[in-house]
Amino acid sequence: LKQILCDARPDYGWLSEETEDDAARLDAERVFIVDPIDGTRSFIEGNDIWAHSIAVAERGVVTAAAVYLPMRDKLYAAGAGLGATLNDVPIRATTRADLGGASLLAATPAFAPEVWREGRAPEVTRGYRPSLAYRLSLVAEGRYDAMMTLRPTWEWDIAAGDLILREAGAVTSDRRAAPL
Repeated sequence: LKQILCDARPDYGWLSEETEDDAARLDAERVFIVDPIDGTRSFIEGNDIWAHSIAVAERGVVTAAAVYLPMRDKLYAAGAGLGATLNDVPIRATTRADLGGASLLAATPAFAPEVWREGRAPEVTRGYRPSLAYRLSLVAEGRYDAMMTLRPTWEWDIAAGDLILREAGAVTSDRRAAPL
């Protein structure tokens, strides 16, 4: 991916988990933010729920995003101000505002009593997918109402999914309600 993308856009910087960070990316006007295999364990086990997650940031703002699941032939994409799509068909997130009764993508540790002020999680229908980018995209598609993770995340984990979600009409934030 790095070879192909950087050959096509040699003036872009590069940021990904699998490559050593290059300080030159800080001077680049545009930067690729890439997780080449999101859902690594799923990939290693031979499952089909892993994705390529690619975003382009211009002066620190993500303007284009793609999450591609090659084994499922699903391409989620978004451009700033252009909406979000799945295989070129527009998608929208649900408008559900109440967590009680919602369908939520999250790992089991997110439901530990100490995580919640009330000492227990609200009643939700829980789902899980190993790829964080795919979880974000499923919410953008409206198949789930929300997703959450309590594990640390980095730009390559969330940059593409965040734009896809926002362009699908969802609200995104960190655990303190600050923008991602």
